[in-house]
Amino acid sequence: MIAGQPILEVKDLKVNYGAIDAVKGVSFSIFKGEVVSLIGANGAGKTTTLRAISRLLPSKGQILLNGESTDRIAAHDLVAHGLVHSPEGRGIFLNLTVEENLKLGAFRRKDTSEIQSEMEHCFQLFPRLKERIGAVAGTLSGGEQQMLSISRALLSKPKLLMLDEPSLGLAPRVVQQIFQIIQKLNSEGMTILLVEQNARMALRVSHRAYVLETGKVRISGEGKALLENPEIQAAYLGH
Repeated sequence: MIAGQPILEVKDLKVNYGAIDAVKGVSFSIFKGEVVSLIGANGAGKTTTLRAISRLLPSKGQILLNGESTDRIAAHDLVAHGLVHSPEGRGIFLNLTVEENLKLGAFRRKDTSEIQSEMEHCFQLFPRLKERIGAVAGTLSGGEQQMLSISRALLSKPKLLMLDEPSLGLAPRVVQQIFQIIQKLNSEGMTILLVEQNARMALRVSHRAYVLETGKVRISGEGKALLENPEIQAAYLGH
């Protein structure tokens, strides 16, 4: 067990869509410097869990950020508390340029020189974005749009970065690149909560993972241990 207080602690989270119980009492934690994954089949409650943490969906249970409840924090204020969400489907503004999308990530910040330096860091991570800085985001490939979504989130200066399905719909070569960037960001100290259908890739980069099944945590453990677990291999890794 990691010492200290979790950066995020979710206790008995429940989310309903009308009469449907989408999340049925999920509990997990993530500590500073970790990559933690939520994996599971479609409909397991992974994206719903992230949307509840971001206060985009009403929920029951407790969500603690650095030991404090987020109950009274509006969704749009969570970014000021260090919680940043790169959503499923990327959520970029297709009619704005790459540069305009990136600047929107930093809209709450005043430290202009630091913003510029962090934008350059994003271009080091994703050189293709620099090449396309003046392009309208809607003209980017799926992989480029995902790079833009992650970069825009980074410019919000997250203490905890939540990535929802970053590899969805991308070519295998681009998936490899995205996961290399996740590892690089983590090696630089970024704490990451990852929701990902590509369970094999997610477990490879994760310190710990939680397997969700029909809205509940079915099993949890270290990423490497789950990667070698025969039950997980049979259900999620195609073994």
